[in-house]
Amino acid sequence: MERAAFPYSVYDENHTSLFKKKIPLGFIYTMNVDEQALKEWSYDSVLKATEDHFGRIFGTTETLYVTDTYQFNDYSKYVVTLFDEAHKAKRRKEHFPKDCQKSFEMGARLATT
Repeated sequence: MERAAFPYSVYDENHTSLFKKKIPLGFIYTMNVDEQALKEWSYDSVLKATEDHFGRIFGTTETLYVTDTYQFNDYSKYVVTLFDEAHKAKRRKEHFPKDCQKSFEMGARLATT
């Protein structure tokens, strides 16, 4: 991400951008933590700082958090006692299609902006 923004950054008080056109950007974050941990551990505010920086350079930003993701095809091959495989599988079955739809809709919005 740094290499995407670095060539267009001007180090001045106004955070000037050398990028000639403003474009909308979409950030899709996939993570193992659930929504509660996302907030408690301040991931959202830390990631917001990155989005703000990119927004100053390129244009508006939109964010989608995909949380509590299913990580492995076979949980028995890993030491993951913190997570319940059945819960993760159920969540993937119920939420992953919705997250994919939200991603598609975000892309469609950004493409027409």
